[in-house]
Amino acid sequence: MKRARAKAIALKSGDDVMNKWLYMLLHTAAAAAFMFILQRFVLQSTLESSLIWAMAFGLGAAVIAFKQTNR
Repeated sequence: MKRARAKAIALKSGDDVMNKWLYMLLHTAAAAAFMFILQRFVLQSTLESSLIWAMAFGLGAAVIAFKQTNR
């Protein structure tokens, strides 16, 4: 009985780790895509400027998501 419970806990913790990475990835991608679209099409910035802002916001979103998952 104890082995089955330990195995279930071990498997669950692996799923939680994947969910954290997936959450961080989606948070980063959404922030970067939002900022790119805002800069490129709404504010009509250059491609280079839009990509730089998208990377900056994506990095910030990744940091925020990392801190939220490690609380």
